[in-house]
Amino acid sequence: MKEFGADCTLKEIIHIYHTNDLHSHFERWPRIRDFLMKRKALHKEQGETCYMFDIGDHIDRSHPYTDATRGKGNVLMLNEIGYDAVTIGNNEGITLSPEELSDLYGEAEFPVILDNLYTEEGKRPGWTVPEAYLTTRSGIRLGLIAATADFSTSYERLGWKVTGPRSALEAAAPRVTGQSDILVCLSHMGSSEDDRLAENTGGQIDVILGGHTHHLYPDGREVGGTLIAAAGKWGQYVGEVTLTFDHANARVIEASAKVHDTETLPISEDDRSYDRQLRKKAAELLSATVFLNPSELRGGWEGPTPLSDLFADALLSHTGADCAMFNSGIFLGSLPEGKVSGMDLHRLLPHPINPCVITLTGWELEEAYELSLNSEWPDIRLKGLGFRGEKMGAMIHHGIGRGADGKLHVSGSPVEPDQAYKLATLDLFTYGFFFPGFKQATKEYFMPELIRDVLAGFAIRKFGNPSS
Repeated sequence: MKEFGADCTLKEIIHIYHTNDLHSHFERWPRIRDFLMKRKALHKEQGETCYMFDIGDHIDRSHPYTDATRGKGNVLMLNEIGYDAVTIGNNEGITLSPEELSDLYGEAEFPVILDNLYTEEGKRPGWTVPEAYLTTRSGIRLGLIAATADFSTSYERLGWKVTGPRSALEAAAPRVTGQSDILVCLSHMGSSEDDRLAENTGGQIDVILGGHTHHLYPDGREVGGTLIAAAGKWGQYVGEVTLTFDHANARVIEASAKVHDTETLPISEDDRSYDRQLRKKAAELLSATVFLNPSELRGGWEGPTPLSDLFADALLSHTGADCAMFNSGIFLGSLPEGKVSGMDLHRLLPHPINPCVITLTGWELEEAYELSLNSEWPDIRLKGLGFRGEKMGAMIHHGIGRGADGKLHVSGSPVEPDQAYKLATLDLFTYGFFFPGFKQATKEYFMPELIRDVLAGFAIRKFGNPSS
């Protein structure tokens, strides 16, 4: 077991800086960039070792620049600072097509460490390594292991296989620690899994750098002889771990963690213009006309609109479902008459949300329909689950509703209690927070297409593509 707090004469200091779950919140990236580059120069001047790691979900296609570059722009940002290694989060893993993910790190100047993702044939992707090693000038060897959260169903829909992250790391720890002096884990598993990993590996891992659940440990946590550090979300903090290595006994004798609030970091010259310039570049990249809209399509939170009608038709056409249900809050504006560009579609539907079909019996569908009429839902300020809007808005029902007889109808026919029905909806509703019955129901996710892709494809078929 690692010992913390001991003293020794032959000591070497190693600094580790880490970021996680940026989600393409580039507002503070100039401060992060300048801070890290200055720290790197400072430690070099002082003769101390410095490493920098990202723990995943750096990209988020809700930002138009990330969407337009499919994350490659994010990789260039990491290159500019000189990150030493990264792992992926679910936003890298399941919001890109397999081809886009395989191409994402083509220009990366750092290894992508990932020990629990495989192709359908059971092979490791060529853009990953299961472990990596970094060596200080004095010869101290850092071993690095990493894993990402287990979104098995989503990965399988995309043609990947993902294994249990904690079991993969527990198997890797003894192998890699035997070939290194210090073992560091980049974990995009979440806080509770990090704790279990530390407990189950009995101090073999010196440091776990955590992410995924957006947890923040201002001073780190020690669990089972392992220091666990985490830096919150959205670039609000940069984490720093300081290790003191005892050469005489060849082990870490001190380990501490802290975070730097990026709000208090020096303001960079391009602090205000950086994100604006990225959005300007995205507008150029997404400027091509996707379809010609014959008339303006207005959105609204209060109920059905021409825009929600078009999207509902698109959803049913794409999925082949019997009926559709979704929240009006997904529309962040309207679509203009005339040329509709990729940027227009992104502004309207920035969410990294996929369509989904849920198979329900008639009585389960009726239960869901009644829940959807909750008068409190439209004004809920919805956060997370892929939603990038302001509030939930009214629930839109398409092909489903009460008839004059008071019974629930689907496509004009009364719902039969024991008959199976296919309901098209958004993947954010499948986690059970609004509709508990959806969590266990049979589901089919449509990936990697996002809901804006579904709307675009249908509109092209309906109105025509000006380039064809």
